Amino acid sequence: MKIAISSDHGGNNLRKEIVNLLNEMGIEYQDFGPHTDDSVDYPDYAKPVAEAVAKGEFDRGILICGTGIGMSIAANKVKGIRCALVHDVFSAKATRGHNNSNVLAMGERVIGPGLAREIARTWLTEEFEGGRHQTRVQKVTDLEQQ
Repeated sequence: MKIAISSDHGGNNLRKEIVNLLNEMGIEYQDFGPHTDDSVDYPDYAKPVAEAVAKGEFDRGILICGTGIGMSIAANKVKGIRCALVHDVFSAKATRGHNNSNVLAMGERVIGPGLAREIARTWLTEEFEGGRHQTRVQKVTDLEQQ
């Protein structure tokens, strides 16, 4: 598995925590930054991650900002992206199992590092269930054609 990860300035600390988790899990990743604490615009960091995942250069992406909301909205504008904003473990499991989400968004100002690590670990290890869920995911994909 190969992960693309990024944040804005509001998610820098949590991004570093998740990078540590990826290292611990032996998961290959590319950190798209930012590499300073200067204020940045979240769409500028969501877009390259989402595009790289949509192109198949990475299996999945992780985006972090203050709330996760801006990153998830921006990522979901990219065709082929199913970005889920998650702040609990159950939702992390469900969005992989049922929605086949390919990008995870979290908010540093909403959850702490321990919970974020647990959410990310769950999301990274959970598999898509397919079956009846595949039909639903396909209907979501079909919405991009309208």
